Amino acid sequence: MQISIQGIGVVGGCGTGVAEMRQTLLSGTSARSSILLSNCGNPLEIPCLRADTSRLTEFVPVKALRRIDNFSRLGLLGAYLALEDAGVLAEGKQDRLGVVIASGYGATGITFAFLDSFINDGDICASPTYFANSVHNSAAAYISIMLGATGPSSTVSQFHHSVPSALQTAWLWLAEGRVDRVLFGAVEELSELIGYAWYRQRGLAHNMEMTPLQTRVESAVPGEGAAFLLLTRTKEAHEGYCVLDRLTTGRHLKPGFLTSPHDLLVLGADGRRENGHDYALLAEGSTVACFTPLYGSMPAGPAFDLAVAVLMLKEGNTFASPVSDVCDFPATVAPCGKTLESRRISCLSLSEDDGFGLVQLSKE
Repeated sequence: MQISIQGIGVVGGCGTGVAEMRQTLLSGTSARSSILLSNCGNPLEIPCLRADTSRLTEFVPVKALRRIDNFSRLGLLGAYLALEDAGVLAEGKQDRLGVVIASGYGATGITFAFLDSFINDGDICASPTYFANSVHNSAAAYISIMLGATGPSSTVSQFHHSVPSALQTAWLWLAEGRVDRVLFGAVEELSELIGYAWYRQRGLAHNMEMTPLQTRVESAVPGEGAAFLLLTRTKEAHEGYCVLDRLTTGRHLKPGFLTSPHDLLVLGADGRRENGHDYALLAEGSTVACFTPLYGSMPAGPAFDLAVAVLMLKEGNTFASPVSDVCDFPATVAPCGKTLESRRISCLSLSEDDGFGLVQLSKE
């Protein structure tokens, strides 16, 4: 079965909405930011790529957002933007719409705020609002309630393998006829906890330049955001962006997995050195693209890769990868404006346990 992609909703370092993302892809640069932390009482500034959720007030009254945490706001904005892009937001109640969210870490900011209130105020006075928002499925619940989605909702969390696993769930729901459409998305927030854990594991980046195709170098910069796709069965679809032909997950992917040497391969390499060697080995001899420097390193990154690939298929040509000119393995980096010869794009993401997710898209 093929899946049709009807709409895209993104919010992150690459901008808010398809139009801003496209401008960022053309310019090859994203707005840089930082997160301020405390390290043993000393101030610490971590470079990062942040998301701006201010546009959410276009869809949800400010009063209704008072008790909603940043993680759920990211998910809500991405969901509304995807439905708006597909032209179905005005339909009102979304009958037989399922919601599937991928997140590597969940709502860490509000989760640890709840634990702080529990420790400081005791179990009787711990914040019930913090508790409700700390549940991993809170963002999916907010989306379903506010959109009036009558289908099931679920959140999948498998760290850097979350996106392909959640996409498999969306595919199965459509194949089994449980729903008519699925709002699939990935959400990640850069909380103080994640920022501090990042610093302890990887140290302080010397600059903001990610060079993910230099696979022997640690250059990852943390990011946050949400990327959503509205999916439906092809036979029931209106004119959309493209179709999802194939989704493969597993462990120990072997070289030579592309069905055609002309396929463009979008790599989820994000500057983390532990995965660099595997990306280099699998992409050897291929025509590749990599856009992670525009939205940063995060478990939700593969969903942003999918959004970029969908947009390239719609336009029929490639965007320039915002990476260094140096690629330390034998591959061809696709230039801006190159025509897609096979009208097919494969997106590859790898996790630390030798797991992989391979999504193949093609133009209808």
